[in-house]
Amino acid sequence: MPRSQPQPPAPSVQRDGAGFTVDAHLLGDGFGLPAAQVPALLRSGAITSRCETGQDADAGRYRLSFFHQGRALRLTIDAQGRILTRALFSAPNRGTGKLAAK
Repeated sequence: MPRSQPQPPAPSVQRDGAGFTVDAHLLGDGFGLPAAQVPALLRSGAITSRCETGQDADAGRYRLSFFHQGRALRLTIDAQGRILTRALFSAPNRGTGKLAAK
């Protein structure tokens, strides 16, 4: 009987104290980048982020938004780090208020 190969874990979001750690593959896939480039882009400020905490009916949920070259990747997650929704859309370039051209 053939043995099944273990599957690599799905890219994840982990709670890290008051913040979160997001797998570089999630960001790379969202922005069409190799995952290996993501940490350097975060350090240089080419990818920026924002975290929002849900209130009232959304208590226990978090919205993590990442911005890169006029695009935004938004992940809505629960308290355990499970991704509930994922969206990629055009967003103003940070600091300019202008939408990026497609």
